[in-house]
Amino acid sequence: MRVTPSMYYKSLYGEQNNQLNNQLFDVNKQIASGVKIQYAQDDISVFTETMRLDNEIVGLGQIKKSTESGSKVSDQTDQVLNEFEKSMDRMRTLLLSAVNDTNDETSRNAIAAELRGVESNLKSLSNTSINGQYIFSGSAVDTKPISADGTYNGNDGSMSAFLGSRTQQQYNISGSELFLGQEVLVRREITSNVTQEKLTTKYPDFTNSAIAGSSAFVTPSDTIRDLMGDKDNVVDTVNAKHFFYLNGTKSDGTTFSEKIPMRDDEKINDLLTHIGNAYGNTLGNKVVDVSLNPAGEIVVADKIKGSSKLDFHMVAAVDLSGGTAADVTTLSDLDKGEPSFDKIMLGTSTAINPNLYVKEFVKSYFASADTNYAKIGGLLYDQTKFTVQGNTVSSNVPQIVKGTNDFATPSTKISEVADLSHGTAGTLDGTQFKLSGTDVNGTPYNAQIDFKSTANGGSTFSTDGGVTNYNIFNVNTPRTAADADSMTYQQLMDVVNMVVTNQIPATTNTATDYDKAVISSKLNGTTSLSYDGKIRFGDLNVVGTKATIGLYDSTSTLFADAPALSFNSNNALTVRDPKTDFFKTINEIITAVEDQKQNPDSTTGNIRNVGIGNAIAMLDDLQTHVFTSHSKVGAISNTLTASLQRVSLLELSSQTLRSSVIDTDLAQASLTMTQLTTNYQAMLSTVGKISQLSLVNYLK
Repeated sequence: MRVTPSMYYKSLYGEQNNQLNNQLFDVNKQIASGVKIQYAQDDISVFTETMRLDNEIVGLGQIKKSTESGSKVSDQTDQVLNEFEKSMDRMRTLLLSAVNDTNDETSRNAIAAELRGVESNLKSLSNTSINGQYIFSGSAVDTKPISADGTYNGNDGSMSAFLGSRTQQQYNISGSELFLGQEVLVRREITSNVTQEKLTTKYPDFTNSAIAGSSAFVTPSDTIRDLMGDKDNVVDTVNAKHFFYLNGTKSDGTTFSEKIPMRDDEKINDLLTHIGNAYGNTLGNKVVDVSLNPAGEIVVADKIKGSSKLDFHMVAAVDLSGGTAADVTTLSDLDKGEPSFDKIMLGTSTAINPNLYVKEFVKSYFASADTNYAKIGGLLYDQTKFTVQGNTVSSNVPQIVKGTNDFATPSTKISEVADLSHGTAGTLDGTQFKLSGTDVNGTPYNAQIDFKSTANGGSTFSTDGGVTNYNIFNVNTPRTAADADSMTYQQLMDVVNMVVTNQIPATTNTATDYDKAVISSKLNGTTSLSYDGKIRFGDLNVVGTKATIGLYDSTSTLFADAPALSFNSNNALTVRDPKTDFFKTINEIITAVEDQKQNPDSTTGNIRNVGIGNAIAMLDDLQTHVFTSHSKVGAISNTLTASLQRVSLLELSSQTLRSSVIDTDLAQASLTMTQLTTNYQAMLSTVGKISQLSLVNYLK
């Protein structure tokens, strides 16, 4: 085949021209746009890698934004807790000043006023917000966490920042954790609140009250006669005539009742040993420490960490006439005695038995649930009426789950809280609760709640002494009377609500009528569990309710057996506890200064005042708890900061890598363009030379 000049021209110019033009166009495009490709078809590998890096950069941006948002909250929390600790340090300084005996009443009042100012500042700090969102409300960020009375209104929700695939980091501390949290390493400590004088010092001659003595508190080395007094000057070393009636709850939730007989010559230290043994102390193992404070009051300190169940109540009696009136099985029999030894000595007692001296160790405001019982308030343990304030009736014993130390909730089974070692061991079957008081109309009621197993017909309640028994229905299908060990607090509270509002089912064994009564009762009042596990009734129709409530185990009427469960009691004061109730404790601390009390003292002011000495220990625990929370916030902030630095570095690295994949290298593109331009010009020069060939060449 003959190659003509025309063919040569096409080959040299046509194909080369198109190829060079395309290459020049591509280079110009890269320089103009700044990227190597415009479409996936330009270079599949570059396009795929670019898309992957774009997705990664977007994801890192989201992580960075989330981390920055969480970091702002944690940083603000850190700053607020710094101020918290400064305020609490100031509070401790003021308490140490208040406990000094050189302060007079005016000075302590001034200290108390400043303490109230610190309290107000703590509440203000607790309500700190960022962009209208409260940092201590848990996940309820629109809810103001702390109300004026110190009540926490938020939840225990946590909020987390997204730090990567399947990785999240909590960035807040909820108020539930900060203000109501738990320190598992804290050991509960409780104290009686009746100061105990050394009677042998006050009355040097028990046969003659005119002989002046002096005032002193008892010590562990003093004798039982020093504590309990006498009617003669003879120390009886033979007869155990002093009887101490002890009620309590151990760390594991086990309740007990114990009668301790003692002689004149035995030491108070021996009594403390007996008390410790009742809690489970042995020669080789102590589970509690029992001691006296400077005011002669009994202090019981748990040696087991993390339990909030320890409780104490005690009353003592001696028949100064030499009889046996002090030796009883039913504490109400002691109600005939005289709680004031001074009145016995001075002959001014109006008691039925003025020779029966009844010594109180724990006092409170609570009245008896039985109007015919307990003129001597210190006799009561848990047969006490709930506190009435406005339209609210509240118990004072928190319901605490034995296995977890958590507060009970409506769905908690009562068997998970109660001591099942009483009655029929291992079950609530056969247990009976007494429910008495006045309903919302002021009408007296006396009801009972009988816990029965399914085999025994299921649990019931009655308002006429067991003549008419109403089933307490469960929610199973079919509906039946609840098994004793499956009864929940909600079912118990439904019964309380029906009785107190006087909305009783129309029939005894119809679930529909039972449900109607429950619903109807809730139109008049609500019975619930508070945040700290206490039963509370609210009257919905009046500001000042006529309702009163007494709820206790029927075995409480006899000292022979301990109750399976208590709801309201005349018990010891709490000094230390694993559970934190921040602002309630702060109020108790300040009240101690306002009442001018060094130690608990039920004779004046607030009967349940813990005293300034105990207030310092309580504040120390609060500071430890806040420091623990602050440490957690610090760890969270460090984690978020490290994550933010890591994400920023990864984002920059990904952007750099993306740039290396997709971005145009201008220097290289410019060099390529120069080379292509030179090639193009060379091609044009060659074509021009070919175009100048003679006519002879074309004719050939």
